[in-house]
Amino acid sequence: KYNFKALQRRSKKTEISEKTGKLKKKKRFGKSLSNRAPASLIEIINRKLEYIGKNIIKIDTFKVKASQLNHSTNEYEKKSLSKRWVEILGNKIQRDLYSAFLIKNVKENLEEVNIEKAQKEFKNFVKLHNEEIERIKKGNVKTLKCMGF
Repeated sequence: KYNFKALQRRSKKTEISEKTGKLKKKKRFGKSLSNRAPASLIEIINRKLEYIGKNIIKIDTFKVKASQLNHSTNEYEKKSLSKRWVEILGNKIQRDLYSAFLIKNVKENLEEVNIEKAQKEFKNFVKLHNEEIERIKKGNVKTLKCMGF
């Protein structure tokens, strides 16, 4: 669970800009976060799921560490945020899609990835991943810059 409220608060630290000699702004992401409202989106989705008798299952992101895990070696490797693509078993995979794949293969305790299940489903994931990347590249599909292309 991410602390969005902390990102909306003003900075307490008063700094002076070296370039202008004036005080730096203390603003953070208040209005920007309110407009996008990630927590609100999750609540709306959860409410709609409850209408059909379902609910969102939240994993323990601290223990799963999906963005750091390589399921083929079962090792965790910290990556910089600017590294958008990872190499897994000779395949170039978009990092966020790979994290989603690993989260899909989390065990029922919601604290670790089921490596055996991930290994069985990886070939199909790569096929679907490559098809989707090609569709996005060929079509006039708007994507966020953070997708890496």
